Amino acid sequence: MSKDTHNSILSTENLSIGYASKKGQTVVAKNINISLEKGELIGLVGANGIGKSTLLRSLSATQAALDGSIFIKNRRVSEYSALELAKHLSLVLTEQLLSKNLSVFELIALGRQPYTNWLGTLSEADLSIVNTAIDQVHLNDLQHRKCHELSDGQLQNVMIARALAQDTELIILDEPTTHLDMYHKAYILKLLQKLTKETQKTILFSSHEIDLAIQLCDSMIVMTPNDVVYDTPCHLIEQGIFETLFPEDLIAFDALTGSFRIKK
Repeated sequence: MSKDTHNSILSTENLSIGYASKKGQTVVAKNINISLEKGELIGLVGANGIGKSTLLRSLSATQAALDGSIFIKNRRVSEYSALELAKHLSLVLTEQLLSKNLSVFELIALGRQPYTNWLGTLSEADLSIVNTAIDQVHLNDLQHRKCHELSDGQLQNVMIARALAQDTELIILDEPTTHLDMYHKAYILKLLQKLTKETQKTILFSSHEIDLAIQLCDSMIVMTPNDVVYDTPCHLIEQGIFETLFPEDLIAFDALTGSFRIKK
């Protein structure tokens, strides 16, 4: 997929990801070239164990890349300080919270940490941004509840609101629909789609919900055993990319409906 990287929020050049040890390197994927544009919803999909989380950790600079370059707003990620990067990129991981005794409002307000003084005091401007995030994710009725009282779906909404309160151009979420039922999986992904349109932020998420991602995303990154492909869902279907994700003995992709089906 050819895009103008000069206008991209995040781009890579010949990126290789994986793990380095004293015994050498384990390459998970290589020659990754993507360019994520402003205001796009991008789904990252692939089979279990293919390396989706490794790619997201590398893109967010929480894990070192093996080779190649990552740019945020045309500046190498390695050139940003941790504080600077936190003003451009917010990250929502799947790990359990260690701070569930916080209220919903307090947890969302933590998104302002890159901007507050050393005391963590919220200004009127900070409070306004936090309240806007609460409105955008429809959490007004829950803002005074403790996080340990929330369902998995409610807590995921809170984490999305915290990322919005961080007010970055790019939000990265690692499997935001994990542990949710079908309705709440669709709800979260529809919410992300709505937020990209309303805020013009770029949102990149990994997911096993490939059918939903095909329907809702502007672009997709597909990790196959041999390649990492980036394009619009329609072009990926035309290229037959989704047929390469899983062994053919059990599951088939129907290009007409844009969905997977179990073989009889």
